[in-house]
Amino acid sequence: MNTIYNKLTTLDFSIVALYLIALLVIGYVASFRNKKKEETLFMAGNSLNWYNIGFNMWGTNVGPSSLLAFASIGYATGIVAGNFEWYAFLFLLLLAMVFAPRYIAAKVSTMPEYMGKRYGDSTQNILAWYALVKILVSWLSLGLFSGGILVRQILGIPMWQSATVLVLFAGIFTFAGGLKAIAKVNVFQMILLIIVSLTLSYLGLKKIGGFGALAANTPSHFWNLIKPANDGSYPWPAMLLGYPVAAVAFFCTDQSMVQSVLGAKNLQQGQLGVNFIGWLKVLALPLFILPGILCYILFPHLEKSDLAYMTMVTNLFPSGMNGLVICVLIAVLVGTIGSSLNALSTVFTNDIYVKKMNPEATVAQQIRMGRITVTVGCLFAVGMAVAIDNIKGQNLFNIFQAVLGFLAPSLSVVFLLSVFWKRTTQTAVNAILSWGSLFSLSVGVLYLWVFPADQYKAWPHFLLLSFYIFAVLFIAAVCISLLDKNPKTYLTPVNSLPATSKKVKWLFAALGVVIVTLYIIFNGH
Repeated sequence: MNTIYNKLTTLDFSIVALYLIALLVIGYVASFRNKKKEETLFMAGNSLNWYNIGFNMWGTNVGPSSLLAFASIGYATGIVAGNFEWYAFLFLLLLAMVFAPRYIAAKVSTMPEYMGKRYGDSTQNILAWYALVKILVSWLSLGLFSGGILVRQILGIPMWQSATVLVLFAGIFTFAGGLKAIAKVNVFQMILLIIVSLTLSYLGLKKIGGFGALAANTPSHFWNLIKPANDGSYPWPAMLLGYPVAAVAFFCTDQSMVQSVLGAKNLQQGQLGVNFIGWLKVLALPLFILPGILCYILFPHLEKSDLAYMTMVTNLFPSGMNGLVICVLIAVLVGTIGSSLNALSTVFTNDIYVKKMNPEATVAQQIRMGRITVTVGCLFAVGMAVAIDNIKGQNLFNIFQAVLGFLAPSLSVVFLLSVFWKRTTQTAVNAILSWGSLFSLSVGVLYLWVFPADQYKAWPHFLLLSFYIFAVLFIAAVCISLLDKNPKTYLTPVNSLPATSKKVKWLFAALGVVIVTLYIIFNGH
């Protein structure tokens, strides 16, 4: 127990201390240097460059649970998890070319505000409360819980202590500097993540004897991205149809992900930032999946595949490097939790406080309310993380993740229709966001608890089920719109969309070629 902690030396502790000091310095400088008088915490004064945006989105995306999950899937089934990173290209392209120009032209700071401009206050209110609950549960509470499990494994301290320390550290940046501080810090942190993860893969490859030994000691199906339709874990129809439902909701409509683009200097910087995260996702194989596959060769008899990443760390890294691993875990936690706290404060302050409570709020009042929201969010997240841990531990975390997956269809339907079909009405959007979400979540409860899928084999694959719900809600939205006798569609005239530069188009074309090439190489036999 606590094998990493027992291996920590004075050098490791010194590295962690230096890292924490460096983070605080970077955050302080980002927060207070060249600060504009009318700048709030939320949009970084629209000052973010492409690399800030790309690293910040990636930092938000790569949470501690995904860091371990990719290695776990690599250990158990090979590179199939690459689909979650490389297939995302299509939805990053959708964000950059379709959604981002509309968000920036509308001059909004939140997703509820955008939909409010399209369909009115009722839609904004529904989506604002929906977004707050989603951020609090899926991003903050579950992100903090999974991070707390890691810290507890490393240091052997109780959940409430590890969760409190983590959320306080992430909260410092959000409280003091908002999006700008988080984005600047994430550049530094994600570079560290790349260095440490590549080092882990390099040491593993060196220990087994190189790429030749890697190929010789793994089953051929480990290198297949596309699995047969009868595959128990990741059949290709489920990936093809089901993954896009979650991906549209995650990459194109989620406040925590999209906010970095809204804080861009201009559309081109936002689009280049989205392109950059696409290139970073190409690195998923050597950074996150390969350590799991190497662990399969080096330590083939693990009790659980979830232990793959930490097993590699404790057995391969020398003194000093263990301290860096702790720094990386802090990095992915601060990246995810910090961005989530900022998204929470942005939605509550802009869509509820300013919109409903104090329309004349000054910048100082908005900042104060944002900080109050961050503080309350921190307390709530710690309480939820401890509560989840006291009930069932990690099993409940997995159940929660699945339940939240059932919330994606309604978001995907309303945002896709609002952009691609001008006839979509306010009534349809509100119905799908409220009643549609209730239907989707009810199916999730049946799937997970009432008639659990592991006992009732008639259920389709989870991803296919998500697609079927999406299809039902999509058809329902179209029917409601067509039958609406007093249709309300565009309540605010849409500004002319800014043009996309040739540079952006060429870079996405190049990224597309790389992704297609990867699928050809790893299509298997």
